[in-house]
Amino acid sequence: MKEDIRKMLEDILPLVDFDSDFLFAELDSLGITAILMTLSKAYGIDLESPDVTPKNFKNLDSLVAMVKDKIAEKENG
Repeated sequence: MKEDIRKMLEDILPLVDFDSDFLFAELDSLGITAILMTLSKAYGIDLESPDVTPKNFKNLDSLVAMVKDKIAEKENG
């Protein structure tokens, strides 16, 4: 899943370093919105503004963890 997410996000935001441990600092509001929309559509989950936290957007691993949590919530919900 991590490599799938990396590929999707690199396609829409080619200038962002997804290996950064400070990913949140590299993104502007349009970049964050693009990530939310792309991951929501790709995984059939609801990602909204409350999900945009420095913890969730710290790095690629934290984005993957957020997606996995949302998928689990949807399946259990």
